[in-house]
Amino acid sequence: MRYRLFLSEEVREQLRALPQETRRNIGQRIDRLQTDLTGDVKKLSARDGKYRLRVGSFRVLFELQADTIFIYAVKDRKEAYD
Repeated sequence: MRYRLFLSEEVREQLRALPQETRRNIGQRIDRLQTDLTGDVKKLSARDGKYRLRVGSFRVLFELQADTIFIYAVKDRKEAYD
C-alpha cells in the first residue's frame, strides 16, 4: 500500500534549516515510509495515532490517518519529545 504524504509548512522550514546531506537522507527515508511504513518506525506510547521514524539522530514525527501520513515535526532526538 502506498500512503499519501502531507508535510506542514513548519516541517518544510525545519527541513530547509538542515544540511543538504541530512535533508537528502531524511527525504529518502520518508519516500520508503510511504511504501508500507518501512523503516525504523515506532508507535509513540503516550500519544494516540502518533508515530516516529528514526533517521540517525533525527526523528520524523507523524500521524497516520487512513491512507495519509501527516508529518508534523522533524527534530533532533534531544528535542523531539518535549
